[in-house]
Amino acid sequence: VHVAESGGGLVQPGGSLRLSCFASGSIGSIYTMGWYRQAPGEQRDLVAGITSIGTTNYADSVKGRFTISMDNGKNTMYLQMNSLKPEDTAVYYCYLGVYGTDYWGKGTLVTVSQ
Repeated sequence: VHVAESGGGLVQPGGSLRLSCFASGSIGSIYTMGWYRQAPGEQRDLVAGITSIGTTNYADSVKGRFTISMDNGKNTMYLQMNSLKPEDTAVYYCYLGVYGTDYWGKGTLVTVSQ
């Protein structure tokens, strides 16, 4: 199993981006996936999570602005980010928990700046 993010980049405050995370290999029907982010000098924190039964959770700082979703047919998780703020600037990591093992992507940089 391998996960890889895409979709990061530079966006102005108030703008939108959509991140994608593709999970290669068989991930079965019971898993947890999520997006974490890490700003320079900060710890890696959960942004949003989703389970195989569709339960979602969000960090308070992104509620109402970010939406996590999963396309099971494509083994791809998404993070739609709207109303982006400079404080959303960070490396965003994809996480997959399946078969008792954690898998992490290498991260994609999101920069929110004028």
